[in-house]
Amino acid sequence: MIETALTPDRILDAAEQALTKYGLAKATVVDVARALGVSHGSVYRHFPSKAALRDAVTERWLARVSGPLAKIAAEDTPAPQRLRRWFDKLITIKRQKVRAEPELFATYRAIFADSHEVVHAHVKTLSAQVAEILADGVRRGEFVAIDPEHTGRAIFYATARFHDPSHAAEWNEPGVDQAFEDVWTLIMRGLAPANQAKPGNAR
Repeated sequence: MIETALTPDRILDAAEQALTKYGLAKATVVDVARALGVSHGSVYRHFPSKAALRDAVTERWLARVSGPLAKIAAEDTPAPQRLRRWFDKLITIKRQKVRAEPELFATYRAIFADSHEVVHAHVKTLSAQVAEILADGVRRGEFVAIDPEHTGRAIFYATARFHDPSHAAEWNEPGVDQAFEDVWTLIMRGLAPANQAKPGNAR
């Protein structure tokens, strides 16, 4: 590869492959450079350290989660059904990644433990999307008056068992889907205006 053709995206592709092949502990910038056919100095011109490269790979991986969810949050549809579809999509994406990319998913779980700022920003982004849906629901009269930001963060953490990578080992346990339904019913009952009955099944 001609070094002048080197781009951040190509480096990130190679870094992701190196992480999948060698794991977090053994993958190096030299491995990435070798896969690209360039010097490691060329990689450092785009990413000043292994930590910076690791964080950039993590940010891109997390963007594959937040991107589709942002589209749902921005839809002009009833907020209760939109909120449920947002969480269904989040859970589906995470489970698909575990099943389709088990080695890479395990690597990212290890990365998350060190990339506190990147993960915090990701959680903040997702919580803000939930808050966006909640705020719209309050305006429409579909949700009781609440603080969208605080409530969105609370709902995100209340459902963490079903989408947080640290709970991935639990996602195939019997009853986990019913457990989510039970949690969801409680959430929707708390959000529903007094004149609405049994909103827990909103989809």
